[in-house]
Amino acid sequence: MHDLAGKVAFITGGGSGVALGQARVFAEEAGMKVVIADIRKDHLADAMGHFSTKNVAVHPIHLDITDRAAYAAAREETEKVFGPVDLLCNTAGVSQFGPLEQASYDDWDWEIDVNLKGMVNGVMTFLPRMMERKSGHIVNTASMSAFVALPRTSIYCTTKYAVRGYSECLQMELEKFGIGVSILCPGGVNTNIHESVLSRPDRYAKTGWYGADPAVFAQLKSVIETGIDPVDLARIVMEAVKRNDFWILPYPEFIPTLEQYNAEVIAALKKYENDPDYQRRKAMGRGMPGAPAKRS
Repeated sequence: MHDLAGKVAFITGGGSGVALGQARVFAEEAGMKVVIADIRKDHLADAMGHFSTKNVAVHPIHLDITDRAAYAAAREETEKVFGPVDLLCNTAGVSQFGPLEQASYDDWDWEIDVNLKGMVNGVMTFLPRMMERKSGHIVNTASMSAFVALPRTSIYCTTKYAVRGYSECLQMELEKFGIGVSILCPGGVNTNIHESVLSRPDRYAKTGWYGADPAVFAQLKSVIETGIDPVDLARIVMEAVKRNDFWILPYPEFIPTLEQYNAEVIAALKKYENDPDYQRRKAMGRGMPGAPAKRS
């Protein structure tokens, strides 16, 4: 998608944070027509207050991305207002952290339903019409937590590792339809994602962790407030979409950690190079993996 001007973007979580940064850049700098979808009406109102002073085409939709019927209605509204979606940014996400042994079923269900199943809902909603047109691009937002597991992040990491696998498969599957796929893996970003528990629906009310606790919020904010600005991150995403990059990993500070992780994986595999059954499989040429798809 070298030329984004005039094309239509649908951005989940677009009322705040990383997603609002994307909405600002795609609308104000790329000249796209942008739909911002968000579960929080106050965030949508604040975002539209910003866009009301700009000469841009931005339309808000109140959306719970776990609601598939509402998602389908959002697609129809988008097409009525702007036309078919060219760029889908699955950016909405939530986070809550705590000891694994204290997590409730509701804790698991909420993060999985939003971070993973909500993303699947977005793809399932818009992909068929992208396939019909044989064009489009999907940006899935995961996290560096898709590569690095840390204590107290069990549910969040589970969802982000899953988003990574899902995105890699999407890229392999959709290339033949002319649809590009990118995965954005942020590290620290200066947002208020630490307050996402404030949008947690009542159906996920039982938690083993914290709720609207100002002290916890302050501690979590202190970790990310030195991170990249959402608008700067969005500019990186915009250029990656134009180049059709798969990986969007603007955090070189993670290189030593990933090198260590990868070295440990390779070392674990090499322990079995002399295993007789491996040698048998190798000799027969069976059970050997194919070459992975080339990813930029």
